[in-house]
Amino acid sequence: MPNSPKPQIIEMLPLTGAALKKPLDLARTGMPAAGSIHDVTELKPKAGRPAFRILHTTELDTYETTPPATKVPQLLRTKKARSAAAVAAALKAAPPTGDNYLGSARMAAKLSKANAKLEKFADLKKLIDSLPKQTVMENHKPKIDTGPKFGRVKEEQRNVSVKAFLYAASREADNDFHLIVGRDPKLTPEMYMTMEVSGLPPKNNAAFDFKDLKAARSAFKAYFGANLPGFTYDFYHPPRPVQIEGSLFWDATHATGSRPGPPSLKSRMPVIWEVHPVTSIKL
Repeated sequence: MPNSPKPQIIEMLPLTGAALKKPLDLARTGMPAAGSIHDVTELKPKAGRPAFRILHTTELDTYETTPPATKVPQLLRTKKARSAAAVAAALKAAPPTGDNYLGSARMAAKLSKANAKLEKFADLKKLIDSLPKQTVMENHKPKIDTGPKFGRVKEEQRNVSVKAFLYAASREADNDFHLIVGRDPKLTPEMYMTMEVSGLPPKNNAAFDFKDLKAARSAFKAYFGANLPGFTYDFYHPPRPVQIEGSLFWDATHATGSRPGPPSLKSRMPVIWEVHPVTSIKL
């Protein structure tokens, strides 16, 4: 077993100067940067869910174009503590409401289930190790187009089930919940991967997998209730054990330029492959 990290205890939030109700140890695997946390929600235990903390951060995917993606970097340029009101103003934009998918990039693949048997993985690393290399996918023939009608290629015709931990999540402008899923925090090396609880396709379109996507989305929303993430990442302390099923997806949109993931964890996200859509989630 790897050595336990030395404690890095904070009793106030460096970003705002606000005092915490309980001290927070930032040395645990998969934690956000101390200066990114603007609020903490304490969730009490309820049926089927133990107590845990939600660390609300200013971390976001750097390619996003939502209002917080512009306002948050401006706010963080000053070194002094920011008021809670200033942080709230930077994060003010409301995420999408409802459940419908609002995007278009590779919609035919994102909203459909692969035609394949289910492969089971007990460790996220083994799943990641099984994926084709980025150079293979970048040079794929035919070239993977990001248009809405471009469906799954052969390498994406895989359904997987993986036991892992949910470290962080955000809600994207296309109405997908963007999950950062990683290995057991006791294991090394750290490793994370994106998995997406998709916005819902048109109900009566046979090309899409409405039933399973709705079941997964409903399960995710039921677990977090009124504490669903917004445009910036929420981190979960401790990370939530999860079993996820879904289809593999090559995120060609991010094959160049900025890659997905919160800045605190992105260096340990070795692939731009995703499980997308998630068709079952058990927290």
